[in-house]
This record gives sequence, structure tokens and C-alpha cells, in this order.
Amino acid sequence: MRKFLIIWGAFLIGQTSFAIDIVYPKKTNVKINSSSTFFVGSADPNQKFTINGELVDVHNSGGFAHVVKLEDGENNFELISGDEIVTFTINKPQKILNKKQSPAKLIQYENPKEVLTAKNLSPLRSTPVDAGINRMAHFQEGIHLTIDGEKNNFYRVSLGQNKKAWIAKSNVKQNCENSNTPATVLNYDFKDDKDYYNFVFHLDKKVPYEIIEGNIFYLKLYNIKDQPEGTYVFPFPYSTANETHKIVGYSSEYKGNDLIWKIRKYPKININKPLKNITIAVDAGHGGKDFGAIGCLGDKEKDITLAISKYLEEELTNRGAKVVMTRSDDSYVELQERVNKANEKDSMFLISIHGNALPDHLNPLEHKGTSIYYYYDQAKLLAANILVTMNQQLGTKNDKIRQGSLALVRNTNALSILIEVAYLINPEDNVLLIDPQFQKKCAKAIADGIENYLTQEDSQQ
Repeated sequence: MRKFLIIWGAFLIGQTSFAIDIVYPKKTNVKINSSSTFFVGSADPNQKFTINGELVDVHNSGGFAHVVKLEDGENNFELISGDEIVTFTINKPQKILNKKQSPAKLIQYENPKEVLTAKNLSPLRSTPVDAGINRMAHFQEGIHLTIDGEKNNFYRVSLGQNKKAWIAKSNVKQNCENSNTPATVLNYDFKDDKDYYNFVFHLDKKVPYEIIEGNIFYLKLYNIKDQPEGTYVFPFPYSTANETHKIVGYSSEYKGNDLIWKIRKYPKININKPLKNITIAVDAGHGGKDFGAIGCLGDKEKDITLAISKYLEEELTNRGAKVVMTRSDDSYVELQERVNKANEKDSMFLISIHGNALPDHLNPLEHKGTSIYYYYDQAKLLAANILVTMNQQLGTKNDKIRQGSLALVRNTNALSILIEVAYLINPEDNVLLIDPQFQKKCAKAIADGIENYLTQEDSQQ
């Protein structure tokens, strides 16, 4: 009798393992404001599976993704696999036709005012929009800004006589002195050490500035007395100083009224062991309470990124690199803390590992492959090299390199990139991501891509 029960229990487990399991939408009654959405999950690949009578293609792993259209109001869906039926209700809010609102107008001040940045990492933007590729600089607290107008939640900032920028009102505070006088660059010091070119600019107050990448590397200090257009321009011929023409990290910060600009030197590369003594920060995306995306088969992005990151740590260490892990277990780490960990160890590269997902209106079956994000031009060539090796060695589709405003890639101290290895919500990609052999191959391809970047000859930015 005991033997019979064990066999019967095993049979039941085998039967229930193919139950319909929906990972998205996350609830059976949800609100989604989109013209379409998708069901992502798993079902028995040997059973006919339908959603509202429409046949759904189930991958042999059991994973599936299926797009459905949404009408205004209540949308009911019946999912059927064999004898199992699951129902979902998705409410799409009805469109409310509003009268077209006039775009916000710029309010110009009769007399410019001086304010101070109120917090560290305050973004200076090229447009009055809190999104997109429009960050010009990130300022410390206490920088003197001249504002001459406002629009919505932004102040317009005067940079010298002819350039304008924007800063969020929440990032500034009133300057009690409100002197609004130009600053003076008293002089500067230069120190050439083993790893960095170091410049220290002595001013009589903190002013806004901008760093512009290129073979000629420019520092521009704004609102400076006795300078053309109120702008002090300091060009550094990086292409002459470094034969590779590659910018490989820089930082800037005020200490008192001194602006310190550090530019990393291109390291001497051992052609037989290019990664030897190179410090590389590896960031496993998400973690702890932050699951990230959920794959078709229920796997969490945070677990997949940690597995790949550990393989990458091992691969890089075996090649002589010094590896900094932003997390080595299932812990939650704030985004800025991840960047700080990389910078505290003076990392030359910051590689953030992720799995991809999509917003409701897109089709998961039409999106697959590997993509890499960068923000600053200095990291673009690294991204391109790694994407090539990953596509070649993993056989993933080239989902392109893209410039993106993501917290991990807005770090300038290191060449910072974010790798979307593959799509968790695409059934074919999902199977790859959870395969330990694929994860190991992924680590090798990334390491090879970094080596290719380091050994490339004379590459113009």
C-alpha cells in the first residue's frame, strides 16, 4: 500500500507541474492602461492551450508569451489548458477627452537671482524635462547658480553669457547673500601621478561647470570674471597624452572652492594577459526585496543576474583582474551605493548584469537577444566590443547598443555599461538565461569583450 501511495503521489506531482502558471499579469484582476498587454507564464506543452479561444504557442520548456488587445473598460479572459481553466479580468481606463492644454510658458525674471544647489548629485539638464538623455552634469551641494527664469518645476540657469540649462526647483535653495557676482579663477595646479592626470582649479566660489569628452577633453567653468562670454575654457589634449585616444574614466569634485578634475591614464596592457591588475566592478542587478523581472517559468531576475555575475567574477579573477562585487548574495543594495562601491575601489570598468523585460504595449515574441546600455561616449566602444563577442559566442540576437539614462551607467569614474543579457519574458531567451552552461558562456564572452577593448590599437572616440 505504501509503495502504491508513493507512486500515486509522484504521478500527481507530475500532473500538477504543468498547471497554468501566470507570472504576468501579477493578479487575476488588474488595471492596465494600454491598448494591449501580454500574458507570460507556463503551461503544459503537450496540451492544447488557448486564451479566449485563440491557440497559444507553448515552448517545449513550458514557457509562453501571448499578446492580447484591450478595449476600454472590463476585459475578461479565459485561459484553458486541458481540464484547467483560469480567468483574468483586466480593466482598461476609458480615455477622457480633455481640452488641449497650452504648453507651459517660460517666465523670465526682470533681474536674475542667485541660488545654491541644495543636495549632492543634483542634475543640470539641457531641457526642462526630468527624463531622457539631457544630463549635462551632476553637482554637489553649495554651487552658486544664476537663474533668470522658470518653467514648470525647473529654473533656467545662465551659463556664461550665451548658454542656458535647467535645474529642478527641488534641487536648489535660496542664497542668503545673493551676491550674483562672477567668480574668479585664481590659478590651477597640475600633478602627474602613476594613474591619473590631476588638475586643481582654485576659485573664489563654486561655479557651475561642464566636462565635454573627446580627443580634446574640455573643462568649462561658467560665470567667470574677465573671460570671453563669461566662460573659462580649459582644453586637455587627451589624444596626445594617451596613444589609444580612449578616455577611461574621470571624476570631478569641489573641495572648498577648489575644483579637482582627475583623468585616468590608459594603463599599460600586458598583451598576453590584458586583464592583469585591472580593477573591474561587477554588479548583479536587483537583489533582496527587489526581484526585478520574472521569467516565463517563474525565475527571478535577481537570481539569474547573481549567478552570471559570480561566473563573471571567477572568469575575470582567473585572468588576473581585481574584481569588486556590488553584491555577492541575495541582498538589497541601493543604486548609488553600487556606484560608490565601484568608485571606492577605483574600478576602471563597471559592468551591470540584467535580464530584459518590456512595457505592456510591446510584443515579447518580437523582442529577443542582447542589448547594452551606456550613457557617456567614453563607454560606447567598450559596449560595442562586448556586444560583438556575446552575439558571436552565445548566438543571441544583436539587440543593439543604446544610450540610456540609467543610474549605473551615469557614473564617469569608470567605463560604465549595463548588459541586458536576454529577455526573461521571451520563452526562447528565458530558457537560455536559466541554463548554467549559458551563464558560464556569458561570463566568458563578457571577459573576452573587455580584453578585445583593451588590446584594440589606436581607436578614435
